[in-house]
Amino acid sequence: MKRKIYSILLTGGLLLSTVVMLSLTSCNKTGPAGAAGRDGANGADGVSTTEACKACHNPAMVDQKAEEYTMAKHSWGTAAFTESGNNSCAPCHSQEGFRYVCDPANGVSAAWTYAGGVWTNGYATVDGHNMGTYGCQTCHTALHTTYGASDLTVFTNTAPVAMTMWGGAKTIDLQQDGAKSNLCIKCHQPRPLQCNVSPTSGGRLLNYDSIRQFPTLIFYDSTTGAVNKYVKPSYRMHTHYGAVGAIYAGKGAIEFTGTLAYGNSAHTSVASCQDCHMAPMTGRAGGHSFNMRNAYESSLSASTTWNFNGCNVAACHGDDPLSATHAKFVNCRSGIKTLLDQLATKINACGGGHDILTKQTDPTLNLWAGITTNSYDGYLDIYSSSTNATGYWRDPYGSGATNAAKPKFPKLTFGQMGSIMNFQLCLREYSLGVHNHDYVEALLTNSIAVLTAQGF
Repeated sequence: MKRKIYSILLTGGLLLSTVVMLSLTSCNKTGPAGAAGRDGANGADGVSTTEACKACHNPAMVDQKAEEYTMAKHSWGTAAFTESGNNSCAPCHSQEGFRYVCDPANGVSAAWTYAGGVWTNGYATVDGHNMGTYGCQTCHTALHTTYGASDLTVFTNTAPVAMTMWGGAKTIDLQQDGAKSNLCIKCHQPRPLQCNVSPTSGGRLLNYDSIRQFPTLIFYDSTTGAVNKYVKPSYRMHTHYGAVGAIYAGKGAIEFTGTLAYGNSAHTSVASCQDCHMAPMTGRAGGHSFNMRNAYESSLSASTTWNFNGCNVAACHGDDPLSATHAKFVNCRSGIKTLLDQLATKINACGGGHDILTKQTDPTLNLWAGITTNSYDGYLDIYSSSTNATGYWRDPYGSGATNAAKPKFPKLTFGQMGSIMNFQLCLREYSLGVHNHDYVEALLTNSIAVLTAQGF
């Protein structure tokens, strides 16, 4: 009897559970919306990447600088294309080459090394880093690192610059204005001259100290029939074009002993390249154009206009502002031009009746047209079928009937060779002494004296 009652209880419990579940399921319906709750506290705004970019990329900053840069010779890129793939030229003619030699991790040196019977200039880049036109990141190496304005003030190089012309034996280090001039001088420095042979054979760096100390020794003589162990003259026997860094710093030229001591103007220690070349713009000059004159590849003339905004600040010439007619500006340039003309006459006299230096009045072919009265370009009037087909003198490196019919190039002493180099440096620094009047005046005056002493 008890067993039956228990069975009924279990069965009844099961029925009760089923009824409860059905009842709960039948009540699962959405009621009317309740009243709105209180607003929560606002969260902090996140960082807007668009706003971070706009801090620099706006009409007053990067946009303006980009427009200014379109007027800079650096932006045209011609040399970057022609020298692309050339590891020895790319350090100064391509963005990637420049960045490569400036990076201390790459261990690039201005020193020359000797191996396998050949001397090699260490100042070069490598394949894969020998191309690219100059752009923002050529100089501003940290762009888009933190995406802040501070990225603009990190430069590719402010370290002392070992002079490649001297194989690193001389160094330029201009510390004023945060050493930013060292960025410019890294490229704007003269290139080395390489000898034909050396005691260990193979073309080592020319010894400029010997040229300075022994001006009467024979440097080149085409009449001896012997192989000249220094540098045979050619149309483009020169210190290249980056003369301004050496002249501005007062280092690296052939400093013959003479009547004038070698010193530097105030610019060398108190001004930077950027002070004047990146001053507030006037026309096409200043800012990121880097131009000092408001002209486009035209020769110097009376109508040439200049940007003196960087010169006439209070700390420099503000108390007596410079202008194109100011006596200090005019006399500096006219005095140096006179010395250049005088030295050119002495150098040409070495030809015994025909000029040694070439003349070129076309400003598209001669960047220095107008710097001297006869518009010399620093090249020698030596025949070259590809670059100087009208050259007067025979090319010692050349061959062929046309070249053989030319007169042999005259004999050169160390003094004559050094004077030619100084003429090239003082011509191609372009400013007619404004960069460093005292150094240029001494170089030209003492070179003239050396040639005068040798009968020219």
